[in-house]
Amino acid sequence: MAADLFADEVEQERFADHVLKRTPYRPALIWLDERPAEMPFRLEKKLSWQPDFVDRVKRDQRPGQDDLHDAGSYYCMALSSVFESCTFGIVPQNPDLVVDLCAAPGGKSIFANRLLQPEMILANDIVRKRRGLLISNFKRCRIRPSMITSQDPRVVAEHCGAAADLVIVDAPCSGQSLIAKGKQVSSCFHSHIINNNRNRQRRIMANAAKIVKPGGWIAYFTCTYAEKENEGIVKWMRVKFPEFENVEIPWLSEFQSHLSEFPCYRLWPQQGLGPGGFAAMFRRPDERAESWFDSDLLHPSWTSAWQESLESSQSDS
Repeated sequence: MAADLFADEVEQERFADHVLKRTPYRPALIWLDERPAEMPFRLEKKLSWQPDFVDRVKRDQRPGQDDLHDAGSYYCMALSSVFESCTFGIVPQNPDLVVDLCAAPGGKSIFANRLLQPEMILANDIVRKRRGLLISNFKRCRIRPSMITSQDPRVVAEHCGAAADLVIVDAPCSGQSLIAKGKQVSSCFHSHIINNNRNRQRRIMANAAKIVKPGGWIAYFTCTYAEKENEGIVKWMRVKFPEFENVEIPWLSEFQSHLSEFPCYRLWPQQGLGPGGFAAMFRRPDERAESWFDSDLLHPSWTSAWQESLESSQSDS
């Protein structure tokens, strides 16, 4: 993998060493409330691309066990995911609808809600057993108005039409960067696993292209290193959907992938900021075509669990 990604042997060794080092990366904090007057955590220096509502926590601290976390004052997020989510900054404020197609556990949706303040977030994850954690995080972080579903992206596209201002695809992938976090990921470098994920990512992106409205955006992310699942997907989108513009993110220009000439961005483990991440953004031209979204058309099973939990939380408050 190192040889596929880097021509320079020194960089190959640096990459492999940092992946195998299994560094215990600490999370960043996405502040949903104002910071307390007395900060309970020791913080790292701000990065140039780091949003003002995000803090990097120094190691050997456990922000997930603090009372402020339980109160929903912040959401803990890997810095690699913050890096990817910074691409949302190119989307105009207060969009009507954000659709997160592979949402669990909800971090990208929560970040988008904090940054963009949309009228509605539709968070979908096809794996139903993940819905409980998604609902729990949305309740704790007070993500309203919102809707949680567990459907194939094809079904979401059929019901939504071209309605979303932003479609987030935090794509299922081979998860190679999880090794750098100390997790065991069997066969993640096998060509069969990579090819299967590439094909699934293409299908999800094709459905995302049906959901985004004219003038809207698609954000594509992975937590893997394989070129086929990253630059390869961007290249495929540029050929398959040439009407979509693959847009530059100026504040991430120093992270432009050396594996492509088109705009896409890599955070590498040897940069010491996280186990790695990939991000690319697409914009659909504003051709003024008719778009619509009617929540009444959604099947009741999509939202019943979230509606029950939301009503419960409202009555408690």
